[in-house]
Amino acid sequence: MSPHVSPPASSPATTAWSIAPEPFDSPVAAALWRAYYTEVSDRWYLLYEGRRTDPDELEREVAADSGDYLAPPDGLLLVARYEGEPVGTAGVRMPAPGTAELKRVFLREELRGRGGAALLVRAAEDAARALGAERIVLDTRNDLVEARALYARLGYEESEPHNQQLYAERWFRKDLTGPDTGTSTSTGTGTGTGTSSR
Repeated sequence: MSPHVSPPASSPATTAWSIAPEPFDSPVAAALWRAYYTEVSDRWYLLYEGRRTDPDELEREVAADSGDYLAPPDGLLLVARYEGEPVGTAGVRMPAPGTAELKRVFLREELRGRGGAALLVRAAEDAARALGAERIVLDTRNDLVEARALYARLGYEESEPHNQQLYAERWFRKDLTGPDTGTSTSTGTGTGTGTSSR
């Protein structure tokens, strides 16, 4: 059973936040996955084709990725709540022994800039350690500059590609075993949009 993961209660900026494991197939997880995918897909199409995602394609792609790789024992989905309302996600899966992959980092737009993205990523790192990870990797896109800035602020370094995801353009990694990789109380202001392709 996965432990409850909560941000530090000592900082006024974090007291409204809670982060806890969520079944990957719950209604809450499904709603947040749809919001995440809609945002990153629309952003890609607006940038490259000047339009939003075709509704049929959106339905197809949302349904195609069930998120079952975020189920225990080799994965975990976390949901962030702000004042009790579910507003964001971060997931980890173990593609190889000792290596976790960060997935589905997302925070609803209206809650960005309040520290939730950094709290989610730190909680996901803690979950990865609990799963036996010594390092954590992720991929993202060039246009998701806010996400890239967040990862850099949290100690991630650009790395060689670790997968061949269709829309992946940047890859990052972080050592989870060093002396300065423990849970941080820093709230940051990252947007928390996009750790995966589209």
